[in-house]
Amino acid sequence: MRTFGVEEELLIVDPVTGAPLALADALLAGTDPVEPGLGLSHEFKLEQIETQTRPCHTYAELLPQIRRGRNMANQAARKHDARIAALATSPLESGTHTTPDPRFAEMLERFGLTAHEQLTCGFHVHTSVESPEEGVVVLDHIRDKLAVLTAISANSPYWRGQHSGFDSFRTQAWNRWPTSGPSAVFGSLTAYRRMVNRLLETGVILDEGMIYFDARISRNHPTVEIRVADVCLRAEDAALIAVLVRALVETATLEMLDGVEPASVPTALLRMASWQASNTGLRGDLLDFGDFRPQPAADVVWALVDYLSPVLDDQGELELVKAGIADILERGNGAQEQRAAADRFSTRSAGAGSPGTPPTTEVLTAVVGHAVKVTTRGTSTDAHKEPAPLLTRVRRA
Repeated sequence: MRTFGVEEELLIVDPVTGAPLALADALLAGTDPVEPGLGLSHEFKLEQIETQTRPCHTYAELLPQIRRGRNMANQAARKHDARIAALATSPLESGTHTTPDPRFAEMLERFGLTAHEQLTCGFHVHTSVESPEEGVVVLDHIRDKLAVLTAISANSPYWRGQHSGFDSFRTQAWNRWPTSGPSAVFGSLTAYRRMVNRLLETGVILDEGMIYFDARISRNHPTVEIRVADVCLRAEDAALIAVLVRALVETATLEMLDGVEPASVPTALLRMASWQASNTGLRGDLLDFGDFRPQPAADVVWALVDYLSPVLDDQGELELVKAGIADILERGNGAQEQRAAADRFSTRSAGAGSPGTPPTTEVLTAVVGHAVKVTTRGTSTDAHKEPAPLLTRVRRA
C-alpha cells in the first residue's frame, strides 16, 4: 500500500479579537517534535505556521498525526497568548508580515501586491511513487479530477473583512501566481522537466520552488504532491481528502498498466472547473469530470467516489470514505460551516449583513472563535475552554 502524508498551513490568531498574529518565529523558537517525523515550520508569512506528518499507511494512522500536529502548534501558540485556526484565509482585515528570508524578500519585491496580500493556507498531500516517471503518469491521469477536491475542502468564504462570494477564495488568491493552476498532459518525465526548465528560463519565477502546479513532482521526497485543497476546518475531513488523493494516485497507475490513456481535457476547461469549484463549492453545480458540463455538486462528488471505489474497496477504505463524504455533504464544507457560525452569531446579535455588505467585525471574530474550537477538536487541547470572543483588547503584531 502506498504511503501518504500531509502538510497543513494554519493561521496564528488572537483568541479574543480573531486577528492574525505575526508570531511564527516565537512559536518555533525551542519547539521540538512530539515524535519523529512530526514537526512545525515557517511558511511565507509570520501569521501562519505549517505542520507535517510522517508517511502513513491508513486513515487511522494519519488522523491522529494531523491532530497531534495541530495540538503541537496550538500548545506553542498558547505560550504566547495566541491560538491556531484551520482557516484558508483570514476572515478579518489584517496586514501581513513576510517571514525574514532572502528568498521571500525577493518574492515580495518581484511580485508586489500578489505577494503582499498572500496570506492563504493550503493543504498538501504527498503520496509515494516508485519513480519520477510514474509520478508524471499520475499527474497526467488525475488532472481532470482535482477540482472536486477543491469543492470538498473549500474553507475560505471571507477575505480581508469581506464576503468573498466564493467558497474557496484561497484558490482565487493563490492563482495570482504565474505558475499556479492546472497543467497540460506531459506524456513523459522528459517533457515535464522540459516544461519546468522552460518556465525557469523565462526569468519570471525565481526558482523551481515556485512551480506551483495543482499537482507536481516533489523536489524533496519520492512523492507526487497534490496542492488544490484549502486547509480543512476539521481534521477528519483533511484525513479523508488524503485518502481520496492516495486512491487517485493508485487508480492512475493501474490505468497506466491497463493501457488507459489520460483524458486529453484542454487546460482551459480544467481552469473553468477549478473556478467553479472555488466559487460554489458544494452548494451548486460542479463541472462533471467526464464531460465537463454542470451537474449537482453531490452527484459529481459521488461520481468521484464511484470512480475510485475499486481501489478504495481493495484498501479497506470504501465504507469509511462513503460515510465521510455523506457527512460532509450533509453538514457542508468548511466555507458553509463558517457561514453558519456567522449566521448563529447574527441571530443572537443582529449584524451579519448580506453578500455585498461587509460583515461586522464582531461576526467575523465569532467565525474565528468557532474555527479555533473546531481546529483542535479531538486533541488534548480540546479540553481547554477557549475565551469567548469579546472585543475587549486588540493586540498588534
